[in-house]
Amino acid sequence: MKRRNLFLVGIDVDSMGGSQRVLHTLAQGFAERGHRVELIGIRPSPEPHTFLAAPAYRRTTLYRTPPPPAWRAVSFAERLSPARLRAARAERQERERARERLARRFAAVRDGVVVIGSPWAAVWLRAVEWSHLKGIGQYHESFQQACTSENLQLILRHYPALEKAVFLSEPDAAEFRRRRLPNATVLPNPLPFAPTGRASLDTRRVGAVGRLEAVKRLDRLLDAFAAAAAAQPEWELHLFGDGPLEQELRARADRLGIAGRVHFRGSVRDMAAAYRELSVVALTSEREGRPMALAEASALGVPCVSFDLSGGVRELVRHGRTGTLVPPGEVEAFAAALGELMGDGALRERYGCAAREHVSPLQLPAVLDRWEALFEEIDR
Repeated sequence: MKRRNLFLVGIDVDSMGGSQRVLHTLAQGFAERGHRVELIGIRPSPEPHTFLAAPAYRRTTLYRTPPPPAWRAVSFAERLSPARLRAARAERQERERARERLARRFAAVRDGVVVIGSPWAAVWLRAVEWSHLKGIGQYHESFQQACTSENLQLILRHYPALEKAVFLSEPDAAEFRRRRLPNATVLPNPLPFAPTGRASLDTRRVGAVGRLEAVKRLDRLLDAFAAAAAAQPEWELHLFGDGPLEQELRARADRLGIAGRVHFRGSVRDMAAAYRELSVVALTSEREGRPMALAEASALGVPCVSFDLSGGVRELVRHGRTGTLVPPGEVEAFAAALGELMGDGALRERYGCAAREHVSPLQLPAVLDRWEALFEEIDR
């Protein structure tokens, strides 16, 4: 196997989030296979999270401090004020220092691969010299999500110049190919842990994993759980993650009369142990690409109920075989599906066993094999 110089670059690689965890997982896996790996964050995280206690890869952050929030002058005079001009000059100097620092890192190697973690990172990299290296662009959301943001145009503008553009599901890659992105291919995100052991599925706990923020639509989950659990008072709902909506969600649980049955667990370092506590995992987001919570739960034999949000979701949850998919936004249907699994232990066991087998190709060694095959394809 050829040892490679690998640079994994993201805007913010240290916040608690799914795409950040994927980058750290891949970096560690590549390093343990003997590659020379550097994980590079363009800006520091305002709330850094430690993903690995002893990383085998090098870590670099280019900006010394987080960039200031976006600012817009309310008048011409304010835009030309000495204080604002000094601040703008300082921002430009910091940006140039960061780009020069990255250019020096790239210039220190003769060849290698730059894995770009997001379209915005690709934009930032345009001002850096790295023509002697190969480039792979990742996108961690769905094609549908790209269409509702600037990401679609950024991908179509910047990713064709790269050797490969990597998406999480074949339906999404096919959509990008139809929009004349010929280098689109598919590589799933790996599981961040080895799926040893499995959930007992008898704890009477429904779980949700992710930041407590608007896009996760946990208000819907609270409504669905309240309806499904009305006739099953022994069941609880456990929410894993931090975020700005915690107090709002607590208040909603109180209004629904389920406050004593909803547990806010915050950030948990050992997520594998957390999944093994659960009997069902639920996902009620507004949008998702290929949510790792569904893959991780399935790896430990926990059946999932999810809104049918994307091709990536459908690849992870086989409706009626490994879990249940519900039309997006239909809370009553979600409550019914949740209630069915809560009330049927045999169904949970059947779905859980099938789910565990279904996601076994997502274990880290298998995904690293696919990455290394992609590197070899690029070499050829």
